[in-house]
Amino acid sequence: MALMITKECIVCGACEPECYNNAITAGEAFYEIDPELCTECAGYYEDPQCKSVCPVDEAVIVNPKYRETKGELLKKQMLISNN
Repeated sequence: MALMITKECIVCGACEPECYNNAITAGEAFYEIDPELCTECAGYYEDPQCKSVCPVDEAVIVNPKYRETKGELLKKQMLISNN
């Protein structure tokens, strides 16, 4: 499951440096997460780091369009790491 950033984002920028896949970028109104790069930190951390540093509870949520198992996230992480 890739994550997404909602309109609740206060554009503080805390999330961007925490993403080791560089999936987070500044958008026009708020930060955005590229679902093709987001692995929810699988293989590195127990919890997604962007969500853990975000000061707004509902700003980082699961993207309902990208449901992936932990195994799929780990496989995606391996593919990203090898590029």
